[in-house]
Amino acid sequence: MSSILSSSTGKHIDNSPVLYLDGISVSFDGFKALNNLSMTIEKGEMRAIIGPNGAGKTTMMDVITGKTRPDEGTIRFSSSAAEAGQKNTDYDLTKYDEADVANLGVGRKFQKPSVIESLTIFENLEMSLKGGRSIWQSLFHKLSAEQKIKLDEILVLIDMAEKADDLAGNLSHGQKQWLEIGMLLGQEPELLLIDEPAAGMTDEETMKTAELFKTLAKSHSLMVVEHDMDFIEALGCKVTVLNEGSVLAEGTLQEVKTNEDVIEKYLGR
Repeated sequence: MSSILSSSTGKHIDNSPVLYLDGISVSFDGFKALNNLSMTIEKGEMRAIIGPNGAGKTTMMDVITGKTRPDEGTIRFSSSAAEAGQKNTDYDLTKYDEADVANLGVGRKFQKPSVIESLTIFENLEMSLKGGRSIWQSLFHKLSAEQKIKLDEILVLIDMAEKADDLAGNLSHGQKQWLEIGMLLGQEPELLLIDEPAAGMTDEETMKTAELFKTLAKSHSLMVVEHDMDFIEALGCKVTVLNEGSVLAEGTLQEVKTNEDVIEKYLGR
């Protein structure tokens, strides 16, 4: 959690990781869901998280987003979205609830899409804008020029510019996933936590989602929990393997696939 001084500009450059977990432990009725978990994700990094069921993947995302309080350990989020004239801001996420963590710049997408099917694609995105409004408020709210540009950019990014007025209920499963990712972007998060995005997708949708994530990684940090190895291979990012609540291995997909511990405790099952 530090900064260095640039010799060329004389300005401080923040080199803090976007997410820093150290010694995180969580127990439920005597079962240790997380066991001294430590991990670092750098700014602008995309990281895939894999591991067997019960490895602690969901609990890890719960503690990062403020849904679950850790019994011990440190979780720090370094935001670069500070107000003009301020340095990057470092937050202890264990002190914030879910809504506060989201407002700080940590966005989470669950496995099952939660779009409102009776609204259009555009209306779903409009409701998701930072500082969100209810459905009723959105019907009578006039978008600013800046908001309209932002929504248009999101529509292009998720390849739905031509479908903006279509009902969300008419979308395929994969398209609903993309719409929800667009809705998440409306909250302007710096760090995206995404749970099993490829589940239920066709092969074509899976590869298109991988391309979308690689585009997002140019301007965001991503943590992607997934079981689909073809999808993870398409992401081409660093992989962390969790097992029994702690990190079992880290590296490229090829490195972790040939790791003897990973083969024994996860892939070999």
